[in-house]
Amino acid sequence: MCGNVNENSAEAISAQVADAATQPTATTHKLLDDLVLANHILFNNGVVDAFGHVSVRHDVRPDRFLLARNMAPDNGTIDDIVEFNLDGEPVNANGHRVYLERFIHSEIYRARSDVMAVVHSHSHAIVPLSVAKDFPLRPLFHMAGFIGTAAPVFEIRDAGGNGTDLLISNQMLGRALSGLFKSSAIVLMRGHGSTVVAETLQKVVYRAVYAEINARYQMEANKLGPITYLTEEEARSCVTSIEGQIQRPWDLWTEQARMKALAKRERGV
Repeated sequence: MCGNVNENSAEAISAQVADAATQPTATTHKLLDDLVLANHILFNNGVVDAFGHVSVRHDVRPDRFLLARNMAPDNGTIDDIVEFNLDGEPVNANGHRVYLERFIHSEIYRARSDVMAVVHSHSHAIVPLSVAKDFPLRPLFHMAGFIGTAAPVFEIRDAGGNGTDLLISNQMLGRALSGLFKSSAIVLMRGHGSTVVAETLQKVVYRAVYAEINARYQMEANKLGPITYLTEEEARSCVTSIEGQIQRPWDLWTEQARMKALAKRERGV
């Protein structure tokens, strides 16, 4: 779990943290709007449900990032976006609870200046591959070259011992996770889910969606016999050609999300 609980429910997987003694920095309305859309798109495509989160690096302050307060992703609005520093401290939570696993985001942004967006989820086809010792997530079609030759798996026991709750609940665990994004844009987390990184918000959403699709295809293909996966060279070529076209799915998913939001408003939801 990722701390996506109602503010009145158990506090073990979320946190109420005092705002850091700094002022929030103004950002563009478009970036905030796109982050809200990203949450809705990931929900609509089955990557997140009541749990999971997506963040984006601040467009003015690279030492800060934007992430929703502790809530189900599909319920968020611009008013629910919180600014954080790279210690995982909220700047303007204003008393709202925040995700316990915000350290996934803060430590990746600290370690990787090239990363501009992060998705953490427990998508249903990914989780089984996080615990299958001899069946790693590997790219089998052209839309998933960003996986590389095989996605690494983060074993939290190596950093936190044998008694954790599997959540990235502090900077030390976040730092350990952040070190695994060398050969792949996605890291699976044993018994937990995955984290995906990218240079743009649109690209990280694309990757999170197609990582889940690839995992489903992989398990279906495995029922039929041996699988032919992409080579390392094919994976690189696919990233170059396919990821230059991510505006196409983003525009489609944005329209779907906006239509869904309009329908909800018309129903008075």
